[in-house]
Amino acid sequence: MSKKTLHITNGSSLTSILKDLEFSGDILTWEEMLCEGPTIANINSDEFLKLRTSFFNSFYDIDLNIEEIKEEFDLLNHPENYSEIILWFEYDLFCHMNMIGVINLLHQKKINLPLFLVCSGRIEGEKTLKGLSELSQSQLKKHFNNKVKLTSEDIDLALSIWDIYCGKDHNLLRPYIVKSSNFIYLTNCLKAHLERFPDSVTGLNVLETNILEMVRDMDIKSKNQLLGYALNYQGYYGYGDLQFSRIIKMLSIFISEENDSLSLNREGYEALLGQHNFSTKINNDMFFGGISIHDFQFNKKQNKLVKTILNDN
Repeated sequence: MSKKTLHITNGSSLTSILKDLEFSGDILTWEEMLCEGPTIANINSDEFLKLRTSFFNSFYDIDLNIEEIKEEFDLLNHPENYSEIILWFEYDLFCHMNMIGVINLLHQKKINLPLFLVCSGRIEGEKTLKGLSELSQSQLKKHFNNKVKLTSEDIDLALSIWDIYCGKDHNLLRPYIVKSSNFIYLTNCLKAHLERFPDSVTGLNVLETNILEMVRDMDIKSKNQLLGYALNYQGYYGYGDLQFSRIIKMLSIFISEENDSLSLNREGYEALLGQHNFSTKINNDMFFGGISIHDFQFNKKQNKLVKTILNDN
């Protein structure tokens, strides 16, 4: 029996498209969100699944079906069936952390098949970056035909980044921002990640600042409309409805909602002006990999993370 291709996609939407287009081979759908929540290095463990189950339940009221996940991942228990693995992931931080997690899982399971990447982002003739599911059939097939074979250096890079992400010092990611690789959007994603930590002056991270600036500068009538703007103008994050809804809820302390209109209250203006550091007032207890968002703040002048004073022993 001839060996098949194993496709690993960034979600069910793309999986459906590949099936409709009758791409040959098996498809594993990666339904994770490794850019948020606590992680440990060993993805191939029950401890990892328990940690992620607890996170999704606590932060997003989502109950993961562990048996379904294990059933989906069973394809990786039979590498002898495949001749190659193709990763389908996009330009943003959400996808890149999932992709890096997949590469680490393959390494931990000692799967040494040729590894290819199909990554969307900049499209000729388009003004905005595009996700894989947004591409036309011809564009998607062109991306597939132009897939990039990952080198041993690329794989080592992904392994190193995952170890750092699961560790306690994310400043160690900074040298990788300028490192060349076949992950052409990695630089943007690593920069975006560091700026998710609270600004050392305002206590707001980049996404929170952008949302408050939208409320200040745009005629926004509802939080649902604000959610739409946040999704459309988020740069390299790739966040979804769940994530932005949570952020907007936390930022409600800075926003007044009346007469079908949103506006900043006094503290909202003070936050944007940097008159106070509001990091402790924002009820954000998110973890990124191995560290809490409370452990560090991003210093723009130094362009790096600095330990939060309260946690600096």
